[in-house]
Amino acid sequence: MAELAVNVDHVATLRQARGTKYPEPVQAALAAETAGADAIVVHLREDRRHIQERDVRLISQTIKTRLILEMAATSEMLGIALDIKPDTVTLVPEKREELTTQGGLDVITHMQHIRQVVITLKNAGIKVCIFIDPDLDQIKTAHKINADSIEIHTGAFCDATTSYDREREYTRIVDAAKIGARLNLGVHAGHGICYHSIKAFKGLPEITEYSIGHAIISKAVMTGMDTAVRDMVQLIQNL
Repeated sequence: MAELAVNVDHVATLRQARGTKYPEPVQAALAAETAGADAIVVHLREDRRHIQERDVRLISQTIKTRLILEMAATSEMLGIALDIKPDTVTLVPEKREELTTQGGLDVITHMQHIRQVVITLKNAGIKVCIFIDPDLDQIKTAHKINADSIEIHTGAFCDATTSYDREREYTRIVDAAKIGARLNLGVHAGHGICYHSIKAFKGLPEITEYSIGHAIISKAVMTGMDTAVRDMVQLIQNL
């Protein structure tokens, strides 16, 4: 059965919008964990637009499930990861002007640098995942530099507005998941997945973890975190 990793970034987004001390991302992480989340995800961005370093530290010290730290492959972030030692680091691309992460990391172009980051993290006992487009060459390169897993960027599929684009992007995801599994990479998926689009992944056992944030936090605003997480867990169990 695939697992659910809940991203609590947007609890921090709401806090930062008013510069208050609430809502508390740690509390959201604990609520998600209690409701059945298998892991908690936080993205510590260079511009600190939502999650702060103190959030990562407190969540790391508090939760019992796995902590996944999303970060850019910079020296600053590497130092923080080596200090906090999350269970997994997911390397992602990052641009200041974007609203959220757009597209996967270009492992081919930056292979030598990313390889060194992977080596450093793994030597510290931290697993490494690479957020990547469903591109077979990029996945093969992630395997070549010894990543533990990949997270397939599902945004193009989830945002598709025509049946043609949707089918094309889904085929890319399926192909990516299968080649990742054949290469013995852990295969995860994330970005834009909601309570409706998650159903499309039924019958794709190669994907072992779904990373979902915005949809869950949005529903939690209306129903509470417990219901929002439990409903997504149930959908994943039915895949």
